[in-house]
Amino acid sequence: MAISYNRMVKDLISPDYIFEASWEVCNKVGGIYTVLSTREKTLQKHFKDHIYFIGPDIWKGKDNPLFEENKDIYASWREQAANKEKLNIRIGRWNIPGKPIVFLVDFAPFFAQKNDIYTNAWLTYRVDSLHAYGDYDEASMFSYAAAKVCESFYHYYLSEHDKVIYQAHEWMTGLGLLYLRHFVPEIATIFTTHATSIGRSIAGNQKPLYDYLKEYDGDQMAEELNMQSKHSIEKQTAQNADCFTTVSEITDAECNALLEKPADVILMNGFENDFVPKNDAFDRKRNEARQTLLHTANALMGTDMKEDTLIIGTGGRYEFKNKGIDVFIEALGKLNEDENLKRSILAYINVPAYIVGPRNDLRERLESGQKFDTPLYDSYITHWLHNISQDSVINMLRGKGLFNTNKDKVKVIFVPCYLNGCDGIMNKTYYDLEIGDDLCIFASYYEPWGYTPLESVAFHVPTITTDLAGFGLWVKGLKNINGIEDGVEVLHRSDYNYTEVADGIKNTILRFAEKTQEEVKSIRHNATLVAEKALWKHFIKYYFEAYNVALQKAEARLNKK
Repeated sequence: MAISYNRMVKDLISPDYIFEASWEVCNKVGGIYTVLSTREKTLQKHFKDHIYFIGPDIWKGKDNPLFEENKDIYASWREQAANKEKLNIRIGRWNIPGKPIVFLVDFAPFFAQKNDIYTNAWLTYRVDSLHAYGDYDEASMFSYAAAKVCESFYHYYLSEHDKVIYQAHEWMTGLGLLYLRHFVPEIATIFTTHATSIGRSIAGNQKPLYDYLKEYDGDQMAEELNMQSKHSIEKQTAQNADCFTTVSEITDAECNALLEKPADVILMNGFENDFVPKNDAFDRKRNEARQTLLHTANALMGTDMKEDTLIIGTGGRYEFKNKGIDVFIEALGKLNEDENLKRSILAYINVPAYIVGPRNDLRERLESGQKFDTPLYDSYITHWLHNISQDSVINMLRGKGLFNTNKDKVKVIFVPCYLNGCDGIMNKTYYDLEIGDDLCIFASYYEPWGYTPLESVAFHVPTITTDLAGFGLWVKGLKNINGIEDGVEVLHRSDYNYTEVADGIKNTILRFAEKTQEEVKSIRHNATLVAEKALWKHFIKYYFEAYNVALQKAEARLNKK
């Protein structure tokens, strides 16, 4: 069982220096970026410039807006490391609130040592790298390089009298943690898995994960799914780190079953709400978003959807089953045929796919300023796709009869591009559109935490999620949260209740659609109250618990020497 936090932070052993290694340092590619970048402001208050992030220098030679190089920071060490240890490091600050110090390392030179590095990992920890493919080599060489950076800094500036933490995120950084565990045992290590590689693979291969979780053998499944090397490094790192952590109770159960190691501490993912507009700015942003969503829909479908249209949204990575996109469309199909639906529904699916580019015919309509009473061809998509006939979203929309005809009460639009503000159609960011939603739905099947529902409630948008998402399971444990009226509806989801989940989504939408303006105002307020409970100022205490566990373990190890 994970350790519960039952002591004040001041009673715990606290580190003097913290190093964190992740592929997503100054590299915005996924949810871990959100974890690190939003949490940093809080940690900087405790460890001002004594927390260092180590990331891959994959932007070398290109302008990276997230990194501000400063050659004066630790200049003497950088020069020595570069000259004597052949470590090519750029030092600067991460352009996020808190402005932490960052070491970006060029890991390419270590490919020449790859075989020796893998051999040592096998001899020391039985890490199997023989079945490596895809991104395994690249991640492992970065991981090794990050550890060498930490080792070099430690020997140049620090000693065993300093309490030092090295936290590694995901299997991609495991090799480096094991290197430090063996060669610099004075450093306390924390390994955080945000989702097990084999668990995600089981779910992604349409195998039931949860009902059979205790029966699965992780090593056997890794062999069956050709995941031996990633699973091996993840399992060995989890079992050998001083403190093993994950992000939710549901992922803790997954780790216990598949990695044969329960988490020592659960580090739930918080956030900072400083990206949410306040007061008049919020109202202005919401009105702008709704106008954009309605204007795009009317131009695409030749309709005249009014301001009182109920706008629903979902989004995230294009994992059709894992993110619940399939059950969301299923629910919309059922809703479209329900005689009890009295309001006009506009649903957006914001999931990046392999796009050709924005639709010129749609762009021309949007720029004309005119109104149209005829739909465009394929009036349910904003950007053309490569291999559109094989696209899962498109095929399911067609299969459920969601063609956006005049008789359809539910209209659905697929936005298959990254909403970065310059997509050619909406030209707004994901957040600048989400604020215009009336209801968000993230019916995940596999979701270790789930930032998307947390972000939506932060924008005052009532949200439907499931108890197979870490966030949903956490909400379920809160007092006085019993349904959408309290801001979040948490539906029970299992391997085999797909139809029940679809019905639950449909029925919740119907219930919400009948609410008065005053009731909706109250529900939106309740959503923000849920979000406030997940701020980093509430969750950061679990990190101090993890630091304490790791430092105690390292201290006991050194005392045995």
